[in-house]
Formats: sequence, C-alpha cells, structure tokens
Amino acid sequence: MENLAFWHWWVAALVLVIIEMLAPATFFLWMGISAGVVGLLLWMFPGMAWEWQLIVFAIMSVGSIVWWRFWAKKHATKSEDETLNHRTQQYVGRTFTLTEPIRDGVGKIHVDDAQWRVSGVDCEAGTRVKVISADPMMLYVEPV
Repeated sequence: MENLAFWHWWVAALVLVIIEMLAPATFFLWMGISAGVVGLLLWMFPGMAWEWQLIVFAIMSVGSIVWWRFWAKKHATKSEDETLNHRTQQYVGRTFTLTEPIRDGVGKIHVDDAQWRVSGVDCEAGTRVKVISADPMMLYVEPV
C-alpha cells in the first residue's frame, strides 16, 4: 500500500468506470471519478500517505454517491404519458363488450389481444361496459 502511485488510482478509476458501463447503476461511476481525483491529488502531492489516499477516496465516494442519490431523486424525469408503463391504466375510459357475463361481480372482456378479468355489477355477455378504474390484475367496469 505504501508504494501506491498516482497511476494505480487512474487504473482503478478506469476499471470502475468500465464496471459502470457493464452494470449501469450510477454507483461505480462516482467511485471511479473519486479514484481519478485521488490519483490527480497524488500526482500533485506525491508524498501523500496511503492512509490519506484511502480516506479521501472513501469520503469522496460515499459523499458523491449520496449527493447523486438526492440530486437524482429531486430531478427525476417525468414521463409525458403517465400510463406508459401501466398497461391497465391505458384502458380506463375505454368501452368494450363483455365476452363472458359478469357473475358474482367477475367477468371477462377481450382487449386488444388478451382476455381481461373485469369486476362490476352482474351483466350478460355482449353488454357494452366502460372501464372506470384498474389495478394491475383487474379492470373495474360499469355498464354503458
């Protein structure tokens, strides 16, 4: 450890950035940047003790990761289409025909290329229903 040279840190930085590219989580990137900065500091101040190098690396790594988590959470990107990854929410407001009657509150409709379970008041097959709400497993309907 006492023979750490600045280029050791730069190699560590490069390896950490490559790991980040292979498994993107914005975690190893900050550790790689920290290792690069420690290498730069060691290049500027060659007498820096290895203990201080590790302390600076640890503080910069943890600090930058925590800072990134807060920043990313505060500046999260909002989708223009809130229902993009919520398939059932895309059906709310649409009207369909019951393919199986609703009995005891449960029936089926055909939506696009799939059969969906629906919940609502008892109705006969062929009744037009409107989806009023949805959860990931069930569409809630009312007769039109």
